Amino acid sequence: MNKPSPSLPLDPEIVKIIEARHHDPFSVLGRHGQDRDTVVRVFLPYAESVSLAADGGDFVRLPDTDVFEYRPGTGDVPKHYQLAWTDKDGNDHLQYDPYCFGPVLPEFDQHLFAEGRHWHIYQKLGGHRQSVAGIDGVSFSVWAPNAQRVSVVGDFNRWDGRCHPMRSLGGSGIWEIFIPGLTVGCLYKFEIINRNSGELLVKTDPYGQQFEFRPQTAAIVVDEDRYVWHDGEWMDQRAQHDWLHQPMSIYEVHLGSWRRDQRGNFLNYRDLAEQLVDYVKALGFTHIELLPITEHPLDASWGYQTTGYFAPTSRHGTPDDFRYFIDHCHQNGIGVILDWVPAHFPKDAFALARFDGTALYEHEDPRKGEHRDWGTLIYNYSRNEVKNFLLSSAFFWLEEFHLDGLRVDAVASMLYLDYSREANDWIPNMYGGNENLEAIDFLRHMNTVTHEQHPGTVVMAEESTSWPQVTRPTWTGGLGFSMKWNMGWMHDILCYMQQQPIHRAYHHDQLTFGLLYAFTENFILPFSHDEVVHGKQSMLNKMPGDEWQRFANLRLLYTMMFTYPGKKLLFMGSEFGQGTEWSFNRTLDWYVLDYAHHAGLQTLVKDLNRLYTSHPALYRFDFEHAGFEWIDCHDYQQSIISYRRKSAHEELIVILNFTPVPRERYRIGVPQPGTYVEIFNSDSHYYDGSNTGNGSVLSEPQPWMGMEHSISVTLPPLAGIILKM
Repeated sequence: MNKPSPSLPLDPEIVKIIEARHHDPFSVLGRHGQDRDTVVRVFLPYAESVSLAADGGDFVRLPDTDVFEYRPGTGDVPKHYQLAWTDKDGNDHLQYDPYCFGPVLPEFDQHLFAEGRHWHIYQKLGGHRQSVAGIDGVSFSVWAPNAQRVSVVGDFNRWDGRCHPMRSLGGSGIWEIFIPGLTVGCLYKFEIINRNSGELLVKTDPYGQQFEFRPQTAAIVVDEDRYVWHDGEWMDQRAQHDWLHQPMSIYEVHLGSWRRDQRGNFLNYRDLAEQLVDYVKALGFTHIELLPITEHPLDASWGYQTTGYFAPTSRHGTPDDFRYFIDHCHQNGIGVILDWVPAHFPKDAFALARFDGTALYEHEDPRKGEHRDWGTLIYNYSRNEVKNFLLSSAFFWLEEFHLDGLRVDAVASMLYLDYSREANDWIPNMYGGNENLEAIDFLRHMNTVTHEQHPGTVVMAEESTSWPQVTRPTWTGGLGFSMKWNMGWMHDILCYMQQQPIHRAYHHDQLTFGLLYAFTENFILPFSHDEVVHGKQSMLNKMPGDEWQRFANLRLLYTMMFTYPGKKLLFMGSEFGQGTEWSFNRTLDWYVLDYAHHAGLQTLVKDLNRLYTSHPALYRFDFEHAGFEWIDCHDYQQSIISYRRKSAHEELIVILNFTPVPRERYRIGVPQPGTYVEIFNSDSHYYDGSNTGNGSVLSEPQPWMGMEHSISVTLPPLAGIILKM
């Protein structure tokens, strides 16, 4: 029989529970003692009455509190008991007491996390469906080492931090609780009190796998095992894929503005899968690269200020909707690459910034911990738990979503301590240099383990400096990336193309300089989103001249890109010559495809993709000297260059004329005698060009340019031609 507690001053430990500042609530709440000293204690702020469901014994409320105690007189209380209680609105509840369950996070996982080596910590931290002793519920865990108290709050407890304070797992800094009865779909956050300042914070889950639609920020418990994949053949082939020697033509996409529905709303991932894959496949691209779809609060950040490192944005649907998107891409032979941002994170109060009331994920000193230009915070790569957070995020996307690669944003800002800083606004490393040694170690480790564990996937660096060996193995001193964006080539060629043709003779070195370093790294040639925003104009409007010349220049530029050593990347809209700059908040100008110039440019990109993917000479040795040889790079007066692209069994000749003057009887040396057929001409009428060119050309035994034979061809204006023997 339950005996009333005497009216005595409350135990200080109970007072801490009531005031929601107890660091170890499991030492007070739940079942304690044994035999006749057994007491079951619960704290239910909204309860009117409570009883033990097993035997109907009533709990007694401690005077003037919401603490209830049950003293059975014997120790016969089930290990996992249920509470029957009625709230103050008269509603009845039946639930297992969370405080009768032991710890659910094994010490081994805690140990690996502390060492920064738990690749799958996302399966442990956060909110996860779980069954304990046959009882279903959700386990919650979070790293907050400087907290006095952490509670999980959600739509299941009126967002009241008093209801579910969590257990501290000691030196690991992790807090956890298993709440039986909760299901997929419940909303939650963590309420944290800093142990030194007493500051109260409400934070969303760093490891959350789904979030509410912005501007709401709560995490959502997901069903992690429901989706059935159908891309087994793709995944098996990917593991054996020799990406170094295969074509890669990437269509870069911002899902929120590629296309929208008739009312201007975002498309669901499943709708995007059908529409985008059909489009990309028809144009011949091999891969889609997505601007960050990791959850983010602000549309205008384009996804680069991430708050959900384990969650595809809810703007386009659920995680399973995104899995369908990737699955559908793979079934149609299209790879998917994700822009990923381990360099910095936003200052939003609900997210990682000062997560437990201290600079936990970032550096305390703004000279190391803040990007002044971007208004964001920099990760503290010296903390194992922070490195593990980022490493497991990389694993998460590659493993759980079958992504084929990551493009790592802003790598230069990670490598240099003085990146975009004044002389007195940075702290040197231990050797007095400006290299961020901890970030370098992180990148090398990440690249090593992701390549080992996910063969066939690629990790690309957006790195804009001359840092050496970005794409060389870590065991030779490199950073270990698969590929690197060739920012130097991109800047040089765009600067050249924006010159009036009459002035290009004085800038000829910008055409040729890139070959001096073209094979020092594994390069991607990018015409990305960054080149068509912030007043830089669209790709079309960068080109000089009248309308015809602008389109001809752009066709010529793309011809050079697709025949130049390196993998290819083109931002959406650039393939059909969108006239306006890209805007994140409106769809592309699809209507322009009604005009011949734009439709012709789109057809040219389609044909260049087909040509590129079907001719090994254009891709087999993208990263090796054996794949390229100049025929003539010195004809600056006429602004013409010519070169050979080679594989073991094929050779193509490329001639590019960067002036609007047709060149008749232009002679170049050729390696073999025979008939050379023009297999591509960017001035073709199919692309709305002037249709100047050649059919087939017979070589002559006239030595030229150091070769025994030569051909005489007609070069169309502002155009490139490709010849094959």
